[in-house]
Amino acid sequence: MAEGGTPTDFAHWVEPSLPILARYAARQVAADDRDDVVQEALIRAWQRWSTYDESRGTPAGWLVAILADRCRRHRTRRPAAVLVELVDHGVAEPSGRDLDLERAVDGLSRRQRQAVDLHYFVGLDVAAVAEVMGCAPGTVKATLFQARARLRELVGDDDG
Repeated sequence: MAEGGTPTDFAHWVEPSLPILARYAARQVAADDRDDVVQEALIRAWQRWSTYDESRGTPAGWLVAILADRCRRHRTRRPAAVLVELVDHGVAEPSGRDLDLERAVDGLSRRQRQAVDLHYFVGLDVAAVAEVMGCAPGTVKATLFQARARLRELVGDDDG
């Protein structure tokens, strides 16, 4: 894609994906490390920009896949109850059920948590989640189905 592209071209190309990258990093690593992990991913993306193939997916999916790799390699993980941190700083007022859900998400398998984070918290569609996870969209749908079932077990489902 970017053979001979300039840093300015790259910045314009990346800009629409920055909020997605920030949301995903916030779900994966400790607050103090979020910007560093995104920066590491952007450096890696810049180095590999010429290998991006638009026929294989979106820029956002490609960038989040790189970020996911950087997050896996990072030493610190996000604290188990990020919502508690937000409440302590007056940013959010989640109910007890919200805190239970956050803890339950942390109790999912790594693959289920990744699918839930990417689809429900970051807002990627199933195709983009599949691109990031390196699997078929049907696999993502099945993983999300299993994750929702597990979350109902962990949190309790009053509706059924």
